[in-house]
Amino acid sequence: MQRADDFETRRVHLASLTEEDLEDRFWFLTEQIVDPLVGLAYNHTSPSIERSVLLRMGFDSLTCKAIVEKTGDKGLLGKGAGQVVLKYAIYKHIPIKKAGKLLAAGEGWDEADDFMAAEITPEAVDEITGKGGAAI
Repeated sequence: MQRADDFETRRVHLASLTEEDLEDRFWFLTEQIVDPLVGLAYNHTSPSIERSVLLRMGFDSLTCKAIVEKTGDKGLLGKGAGQVVLKYAIYKHIPIKKAGKLLAAGEGWDEADDFMAAEITPEAVDEITGKGGAAI
């Protein structure tokens, strides 16, 4: 089977464009393709992604699993498990590791509405890390 050569008819609308115009059009079309994917990644998460975030925060895999399960049970997975731990630490004025261990053990979840209202400020982060956030 031979493909019909229709290149000339397909490029008619591009023939008058300069190299710069073609490059601009390329990036415009690429943005249109990629933007929905970026939006999905920004607005959606999964338990495996949240476990990965907690692992990078220094928690062991069993602690991560417990935190993510409880975060999902409370309907907070969309907020991010790392943010849940951080806000609980700020709310209780305790180190992040301790906050995560308490949440993994099932403690503090009855205060979820209260601690999720905690504001993440540089001062609050300094208070729980003592290192300008370097320990996060």
